[in-house]
Amino acid sequence: MTTKPQKVWVRPRAVGTTAATPSSGHPVPIPLPTENIDQLKEDSDSFTLSSFTAEDAWVLGNLLRARLLPHAAHGQSALISISLANSGQTVFQCVTGPGITPDHEKWVQRKRNAVQRWTRSTYRLNLQFSGDEARFKSIFQLSEEQANSYAIHGGAVPIRVPGVEGIVAIVIVSGLAQEEDHGVIADVIKSNWEEVEI
Repeated sequence: MTTKPQKVWVRPRAVGTTAATPSSGHPVPIPLPTENIDQLKEDSDSFTLSSFTAEDAWVLGNLLRARLLPHAAHGQSALISISLANSGQTVFQCVTGPGITPDHEKWVQRKRNAVQRWTRSTYRLNLQFSGDEARFKSIFQLSEEQANSYAIHGGAVPIRVPGVEGIVAIVIVSGLAQEEDHGVIADVIKSNWEEVEI
């Protein structure tokens, strides 16, 4: 039986923690993810990185912040949060500008809970249920209180590492449109990590 090669994203040691700011001062548009679930699974439902250490979290978090700062300057602030999946420990968190409220923290926690339980991106969950939270609640037989613990809105992406069972970390962006919350995570990883097959 032939095993399909696994795609792994490797961070070059030279990668910095800043992203280029456009000379016009206008934010660079965020590439939006596909709405096709099968294509999303292949493209950006989760990322398998060659490693995920505290340094990797710091680099990824700062690259996300740098990528989103021009958006914050134009009134689109976001909360960035990266946590370990096994312990729930937050290893990176920041806001990109004014306007972020405690409610964004609640969204981050609810998105994290969804990824933790279903081990897929919240954008994929949103597509699976066409954003229908009542249907989502019914399918999983969740009480109102249980359902309120989860968010099926894009912006939380699981991180995996080769040879490690399950997910190792969850990267979350909250504050933009859900497609942009998801899209910016995918864009930053694809722009700063190199994809190889093992």
